[in-house]
Amino acid sequence: MAFFKDPTAIVESKKIGEGTKIWHFVHVRDGAEIGCDCVIGKSVYIDADVMIGDRVKIQNFVSVYRGVQIEDDVFIGPSVTFTNDLYPRADSWDTCKIIPTMVKRGASIGANSTIVCGITIEECAMIGAGSVVTRDVPPFTLVYGNPAKVQGRVERDGVKV
Repeated sequence: MAFFKDPTAIVESKKIGEGTKIWHFVHVRDGAEIGCDCVIGKSVYIDADVMIGDRVKIQNFVSVYRGVQIEDDVFIGPSVTFTNDLYPRADSWDTCKIIPTMVKRGASIGANSTIVCGITIEECAMIGAGSVVTRDVPPFTLVYGNPAKVQGRVERDGVKV
């Protein structure tokens, strides 16, 4: 095995990159793809058909549902939740209702944020902790709040301009 998996983790996928670390109580569903040198924190759920690039850090208690694609070098803070259905109902859920979400290279998403499906978080964008993101986030832009609104610009290293 070219990646580390804690004994308590359930990893159904065969597509896990070299050097990736998957920690306690993680569940990675069959069909998910995780790149090289990622860190997947405690109690993370990664749904089927999710695609995660290289060097992605996903902190504890994050839920990444089907339809989400995460590019390289992305940081996802603790307890972030991605959604995938704009009109959820328990009695009528179907995979055809999935609305894709894209997180581009170098973006950072703060702790306890909710990412509503159907949006793109562009390159090196930064989402403040506790935000509810309902619209696309332009590259190198800082957003926060509920709903998240543009609050400024950031450099590649995340420092506000």
